[in-house]
Amino acid sequence: MSSSNAVKVVFALVLLGLAAVMFAKYLRRDQGVSESTFFYDLSSKKLFAAAREAIPPIRGTDNAEEDAVRAVVIAPSGDPNKKSDRKIAYLEKYSPQLKELLAKVRDGKAEPLPRGARDSYRFVKRLNDTEWHAVNTPEGEKIMGEWNVPGPDGKFPAVCSP
Repeated sequence: MSSSNAVKVVFALVLLGLAAVMFAKYLRRDQGVSESTFFYDLSSKKLFAAAREAIPPIRGTDNAEEDAVRAVVIAPSGDPNKKSDRKIAYLEKYSPQLKELLAKVRDGKAEPLPRGARDSYRFVKRLNDTEWHAVNTPEGEKIMGEWNVPGPDGKFPAVCSP
């Protein structure tokens, strides 16, 4: 083998090695769905992370009662890694009946409701609102969608995970 061919083979092997390292780093990066999500304790007024499978309301940070609800946290700048930019878009909770049914479904003891049928048992509100609204009402739909508009820079907000 000539020296120019040997250089080409070594160069190709180096490039192949670099590609393999970059691919391995890509695979190790956490790109999946987070195992946890944000909850907000209504009595202590604190945001915290809990298991995504938890059905709100759950016990909050003070463990006194089930007064912690799911919090949809957004970054208006579009950068979910910028923690100082995060804010709560809205809060969500389920009725006791839906919470009980979802627990039974998870345990294999009941069939899930048809798509959309549970919307009258899911409630949302803004952080400072006093009233909860079913998600299938005009006010509930407004609350769930009003945050998802581009800012002055044209960027859409990003939903954040803990």
